[in-house]
Amino acid sequence: MGNKLVTFTDQQLENYQDCTFFTRKEILRVFKRFREVRPDIVPKQMKKNEAISVRIPLEDSIEKIPELHENPFKTRICEVFSRDGKGNLSFEDFLDLLSVFSEQAPRDIKVFYAFRIYDFDSDQHIGPEDIDQALLLLTRNTEELTPEDRQQIAEKVIEEADVDGDGKLSYMEFEHVITRAPEFFSTFHIRI
Repeated sequence: MGNKLVTFTDQQLENYQDCTFFTRKEILRVFKRFREVRPDIVPKQMKKNEAISVRIPLEDSIEKIPELHENPFKTRICEVFSRDGKGNLSFEDFLDLLSVFSEQAPRDIKVFYAFRIYDFDSDQHIGPEDIDQALLLLTRNTEELTPEDRQQIAEKVIEEADVDGDGKLSYMEFEHVITRAPEFFSTFHIRI
């Protein structure tokens, strides 16, 4: 009796609840999933600094998390959500990732992170090179699309969505396009 192992303090759980779209129970489930990826490096009890400092290497995240393993954007998703920008995920990074991809996350948060994922060069715009990179990932770098095909598609996307005519998509232009795609919101989620 009373020997239950406490993973987080009540204050930590409350803070995580305030910053995510998860309940306490879901946060603990997320931690369990995080720990299952690399139990050799993730402690059973997380101190505040360990939730940020203990990192699962990118290779383990994309190989051992089923929802990421099959996603063509898996590396980019991890890079966007990792504090180090290299895809090595801390618990808090992982919690943020799953929170944004949760069904409870609001549409504007999902659009914001989708924009960041597609903005491969992080220049605050989605240009032809970003679209080309996305197409390469979507076709898994196969010969399905030639470089000329990808260029034509990128040009067509820009032509259709570039309201201000600057040859690239701003966040507002991207948001306008993506919110008209109903399948985006049904696919931009991960169940925990």
